Amino acid sequence: MKRIFSLLTFIFAVTALSAQIDRSVAPAPGPAPKINIGKPEKFTLSNGLKVFVVENKKIPAVSYSLTLELDPILEGNAAGYVTLAGNLMKTGTTTKTKAQIDEAVDFIGATLSPHSNGIYARSLKKHSDKLLEIMSDVLLNPVFPKDELDKAITQMKTSLQVEKDSPSSIADNVLKTLLFGQNDPYGELITEETLDNITVDALKKYHNTYFRPNVAYLVIVGDITVSEAKKQAEKHFDKQWKKQDVPKHVYDYPKDFTAPKVLIANKDGAVQSSIYVSHTVKLTPGHPDAIKVSVMNGLLGGGSFNAKLFRNLREDKGFTYGAYSTLNPDKRLGSFRASAEVRTSVTDSALHEILKEMHIMRNELVSADDIDLTKNMMTGSFSRSLEDPQTIARFALNIERYNLPADYYETYLEKLAAVTPQDVKEMSNKYLRPGQAVILAVGNVSAIREPMKVFSPAGEVTEYNFYGKEVISTGISANVTPKTVIQAYINAIGGEKALRDVRDMKTVSKMSVQGMEIEMVSLQKAPNKVKIEQKMMGNILSLQVFNGEKGKVKSMMGEQVLEGEQANELKEGADMFPELKMLENSNNLELVSVDDVDGKEAYKMNISKPNGTATVVYFDVKTGLKIKEITPTPQGAVSVSYEDYTDFDGVKIPVNRKMAVGPQTIDMKVIEVVINKGIVDSEFEF
Repeated sequence: MKRIFSLLTFIFAVTALSAQIDRSVAPAPGPAPKINIGKPEKFTLSNGLKVFVVENKKIPAVSYSLTLELDPILEGNAAGYVTLAGNLMKTGTTTKTKAQIDEAVDFIGATLSPHSNGIYARSLKKHSDKLLEIMSDVLLNPVFPKDELDKAITQMKTSLQVEKDSPSSIADNVLKTLLFGQNDPYGELITEETLDNITVDALKKYHNTYFRPNVAYLVIVGDITVSEAKKQAEKHFDKQWKKQDVPKHVYDYPKDFTAPKVLIANKDGAVQSSIYVSHTVKLTPGHPDAIKVSVMNGLLGGGSFNAKLFRNLREDKGFTYGAYSTLNPDKRLGSFRASAEVRTSVTDSALHEILKEMHIMRNELVSADDIDLTKNMMTGSFSRSLEDPQTIARFALNIERYNLPADYYETYLEKLAAVTPQDVKEMSNKYLRPGQAVILAVGNVSAIREPMKVFSPAGEVTEYNFYGKEVISTGISANVTPKTVIQAYINAIGGEKALRDVRDMKTVSKMSVQGMEIEMVSLQKAPNKVKIEQKMMGNILSLQVFNGEKGKVKSMMGEQVLEGEQANELKEGADMFPELKMLENSNNLELVSVDDVDGKEAYKMNISKPNGTATVVYFDVKTGLKIKEITPTPQGAVSVSYEDYTDFDGVKIPVNRKMAVGPQTIDMKVIEVVINKGIVDSEFEF
């Protein structure tokens, strides 16, 4: 009975206490703690290499991260060689081939990743000495084999082809060029031409000049003592690695714009626009403003659902799935960028909202609730990062590299908690400059050119291409029409009579997709029969047939007979030279402009289809040949480039075709074309 009475008394007491608490008011935050962050041990080798050691015995593994402290390097007409010098260090040394290095790393289950300003390695502790043997060999004795350089250049050129159809890559190039200039290390671009100028000697010179211990930091983290780390560092990185003066580079700051610079860039087949507001920022890592600026950017668009850009453009307006901003400090010159992907029809409206939110941040105080929420998120993120021993090493390295106060990170939460709405407004006025920004939209330029003019005080909108160059159209002569462009193409590939004389055609192509070789055999017979078969290792992957009336698609998933609109898509593929029909009826053709396509002047033509979509085709102004075609699909635009037209029985066919599908590029090689050899009708039966 006494226990029951005591329990009831406790319940009544708690109930009375709860009644006195106003749960509609958030509790006041307590004072921010000063964090006691473990300090790494550090020492310097006789050659000047600074070493930091963070001991962590939770996992029996050790990581080694070597970083060079270098000024930005202007690469000029061989832009890309610095990146390749880092990537290719692992492709061979004076004692080992690439295969031997890869095998040695795999055998011990390690990671080894060189890059342009250092190298990272990790393994179990028991293999750490073996790993360092490999790491130091790669670091000190690379030979940069010519065949590996050629292979890497080919891969980078392939990546460039993919990037040309990526709105974010187009935007990166345009913004770099406009904000910094192409004669600045932060603004120069890697192109096919600069890649062709890269030599093995350039890679060796970069490595010999800049990979020096006196400008390097080695961070060792894991199951290792300081004495063990010192023995390893001295054994593998001291006597054999000679110090040497490393060149310093100083560049002028690019000039700020006095008014917004409004730009557009074309993305064929785009149904949405990628929009950006960006400008440079003079903010170094660890600057006294850095934490306040982080809070400011977090409130504006730093990635949370509560950020102003996200709430405005997604939640309130429904313009996009997400809108974000970044503000990146840099030891030379940082940058700010706000961005979103929106429907083409709301390109200008969405940009207006981004600029409006930037102005509000500059002119009004943020609410206490908003700033507390942002600071709480940053506190949580910072606290979670301390669970990773790599964080402690990174903090120590930053303090050393950027000459920060010794307690910079220990007092981080105190400084974060002290940020006020007035601080945020002050930072917004200091670091957000919408009136001097580059305002860019990448998308369908014909649809967005006029709406974008509203953001320019002078009503000027400039178009730029993937290479960061202004698009200067020579205009279309009055005597050039869609028909004359099509006629020039027909003449260029053999002439109208030769094309009309083609009764049937067999085309065999090969392509490689994710390392698998696929053969494609296409049979076409006038007036409207087609069969397309894809094989891999002799097995049929897919089969598409149109017999003149109906179509059939067969794949590993099954087969389906197609009629109506679906069959019409197959029927289009039966037309060997659809341009012949375009001569007879050009109502669905629109000659848009003269554009630059990979350094060639080309007529841009829209070819409308009954379903409302339009294929974009480019014809070389000089040769008349079709050089590029972009076709919209439900999964996104498919881009095909045509190269190396070759004569087959009086008809020229492009034997090299590069197909860009999303992030992937597929090289297709035509290996056989047979014309008028009598394809029988039974080939199209099903």
